[in-house]
Amino acid sequence: MNIKILSAILALALASMACGFSVDLPEQVKAGPEVQETISVADPGEDETRLLLSFGAGNLNLSTGAKNLVGGTAVYNVADLKPEIIEDGSQIEIKQGNFQKLPPFDGMKNEWDLQLGSSPMELEISAGAYEGDFELGGLALTNLVINDGAADVSLSFSEPNLAEMSEFNYSTGASDVRLDGLANANFERFIFNGGAGNYTLDFSGDLQRDATVSVDCGLSDLTLIIPQNVNTVITIDSALADINLGDGWSQKGSVYSQPGDGPTLTIIVNMGAGEITIRK
Repeated sequence: MNIKILSAILALALASMACGFSVDLPEQVKAGPEVQETISVADPGEDETRLLLSFGAGNLNLSTGAKNLVGGTAVYNVADLKPEIIEDGSQIEIKQGNFQKLPPFDGMKNEWDLQLGSSPMELEISAGAYEGDFELGGLALTNLVINDGAADVSLSFSEPNLAEMSEFNYSTGASDVRLDGLANANFERFIFNGGAGNYTLDFSGDLQRDATVSVDCGLSDLTLIIPQNVNTVITIDSALADINLGDGWSQKGSVYSQPGDGPTLTIIVNMGAGEITIRK
C-alpha cells in the first residue's frame, strides 16, 4: 500500500475527529486473486488521435514500441479496478474501474504496463497517488498533459519526439517528479505547476527551436539541469528561495543567463519558498 495514500486517509480521519463531526468513509474491501488482462487498442487511422489514460492508485508504466495505438497488460486483484476502454472516433480513453471503496491496506495490486505506438497523438494522463515510470522518446506527441496527486514519477524523452509539440502541461501535488531529456520533447511551451515537493527538470537532448518554460510551485526543492552551450535565460521570482548556481552562469538581478549556440531556452520560475539549484 502506498504510504502517501495511507497518510491521506489518516489525515482525513484525524481532521474529522478534531472538528467534532463524523465522516462516513467508504467500505474497505479485501484483495482477491490476481487478474491479468491484455490491453490492445487499434490505431483509429485518423490524422491525430487523442489518448486519455485515467488511473488512480498503483503503478503505471509507459514505454514505446506498440504495433497498434496501445498494447500491454493490466494486473489487479480488486474487481472494481478492472480497466475500461472507451473508443469514440479519434478519442480513446483507458480508465481504471469505478473504485470508490477503501483499498485493502495490505496486498492491493494495480499495475498497468502499457506500450504506445508512434502515430501522431495528443496524450493526457490523469492519475492520483501512484508511482509512474514513463519513457516517451521516439513517439509523435503533439500535446502532452499530465495531472496527478501525491505521486512518484520518472519521465524521460531518451530520443527526440517525432512531432512538434505545441504544449507540455504538468500539474502535480506533494510529489517526487523527475523529468529527463526535456529538450527532446520538442515543445514550444512547457508549463509546470507543483505544490510542496521535490522536482528535477533536466533539459538535456536536442533543442530544435526556441522554447518557453513556466515553473510555478510552493515550498519545494527545484533542480534545473541545463547542458553547457545551451543558450538559456532564467528569471526567478521568489523572495524566500535559496539559489545555488553552477559554473558558467551570469546574474543580473533576478535574471540568470548562460551563453550558447542555437535556439534559446527561456525559463520563468515563480516559487513561494525552498531551494533552487541550477547546474549542468
